[in-house]
Amino acid sequence: MSDGKLQKLVIRCFADEKYENELKELQYTALLNPEKYSQSYKTEYKKEQATGNSATAPKFTRSVPSDLELEFLFDRTGVLVHYGDDPEASADDTVYKDQGKGIIDDLENFKKAVFDYNGDEHKPNYLIISWGALLFKGILTDLGIEYKLFKSDGTPIRAIAKVKFISHIEAEKRAAVENNKSPDLTHYRVAKDGDTLPLMTHRIYGDSKYYLEVAKANNLINFRKLKAGQELFFPPLTKQS
Repeated sequence: MSDGKLQKLVIRCFADEKYENELKELQYTALLNPEKYSQSYKTEYKKEQATGNSATAPKFTRSVPSDLELEFLFDRTGVLVHYGDDPEASADDTVYKDQGKGIIDDLENFKKAVFDYNGDEHKPNYLIISWGALLFKGILTDLGIEYKLFKSDGTPIRAIAKVKFISHIEAEKRAAVENNKSPDLTHYRVAKDGDTLPLMTHRIYGDSKYYLEVAKANNLINFRKLKAGQELFFPPLTKQS
């Protein structure tokens, strides 16, 4: 239950997809909470129609990762303004004044959290975004910044950052959620001690003879030895007689 205290949106950064190695120095707390956010969900279906048939029922193929879209206002004018550019302050609002660099440092801290390349993992950070009822795990897909106001020397003092994130579920949890055995669906599995590719292929498709196709799909050279924790992709296959 809310106690009436203002809560700021927080973005926590992680170096690994299991969200265990948190990069606390990169944690970002929004200067001003977004005015709105939107989430979208999508499923995909096959719609092939056989020759001679008047219609066919769409066949479910997969659920696409959900999206989260947010807009952040960065403002160092000394006057709090909302997206309509109308001054409007309340007891909980904080007025941020220019410290000499306008919003440049604010934007750089934001970009370090959500956009910058992680040298150890060779990819942007995994993120947990929390604010009130919102709890979203994902990675950045789009970042656009619109600069709105400037000082006389051209330093920006107000901007709106439009960002889009795609959800990310840890491999083990994704496998548990998918927990189905249909050979015509895409599967992701994590190898355990003692697993072999033929054995895992048999579990998915009911026949181990497809292991060479799975090895090719995963670019495996030494497919006879799997490492515990290795994530493998099992594509939809058409069973052969």
